[in-house]
Amino acid sequence: MKSLIQILTKKKITISVVESCTGGLLSSNITAINGASRIFNLGIITYSNQAKIKILKINKKIIQKYGAVSPECCQAMVNNLSKISKATLNISITGIAGPKGGSKDKPVGLVYIGVKSGNKTIINKNLFKLKTRISIQKATVKKAKDLVLSLVK
Repeated sequence: MKSLIQILTKKKITISVVESCTGGLLSSNITAINGASRIFNLGIITYSNQAKIKILKINKKIIQKYGAVSPECCQAMVNNLSKISKATLNISITGIAGPKGGSKDKPVGLVYIGVKSGNKTIINKNLFKLKTRISIQKATVKKAKDLVLSLVK
């Protein structure tokens, strides 16, 4: 995370994050590093569907039609975060960390990560085949970091 913060600081890029299944782990990993205050703008945990609707202003029809763990919801999360945060780069995370809660169509380990920078938005689908909740959360944080690094280098 330290290298990410150094690169973002050097490039004067600010970031904001909205997390669901990681419960603030990405924000925590970023803010654990000295100097993060120069680049970290906002971290929001919208764990429930109600929070996604009320705080992020996600249209409830998106959640009803596609579910909270969907590329559509992930995109709405990152788009709406960018309106709230005014950061240069915004990240959204939604998924199923398990060990329960998965289905045939949406198994445990399915995670969508959205990254929005300017007019460019990437929605990244992941299926982590890990066994524990924390391992899925940690893998998600690493993937989000890697996605951001690939965009800003």
